[in-house]
Amino acid sequence: MIVAILLFTMASIAFLNVLSRYLFHFSFAATEEVTINLFVWLTVVGSGIAFERGGQLGMVTLYKIFPKKFKKLVILFSSGLSASLFLIVDIFTIQAIYDELTLFQATSAALEIPVWIYYIGVPILSVFVFAGIYRDAASKLDALEIKEAV
Repeated sequence: MIVAILLFTMASIAFLNVLSRYLFHFSFAATEEVTINLFVWLTVVGSGIAFERGGQLGMVTLYKIFPKKFKKLVILFSSGLSASLFLIVDIFTIQAIYDELTLFQATSAALEIPVWIYYIGVPILSVFVFAGIYRDAASKLDALEIKEAV
């Protein structure tokens, strides 16, 4: 639902911009920065969906060769690395937000929106990434358990 809302908002902004150029010969070029930052947020949520559906990149050929007990370790290790990567991204993003709030207090070039507002979406929406990583690992481990039981 969040992806649909973000995508609808981006498409609406782009459509209104095209419409204003055609009808009024005036461009709302400043809205491009909003669209770009919504695209970043969309990518974060999309990453969570990809993890949940098992659509992330992987070394399936090597994975299939491993014995079942080693596959569990590979799943846990891979999930741990994925979660660690997004945790590092979140830590650096939170540090950037802190710096923007306390030191720089920068605003965006076109709309003069505080930059930290654009940044805040990444750590908040990372919840979906962590949930997707967990669900992917859980489903893969459950599938291994079912194969072992059969």
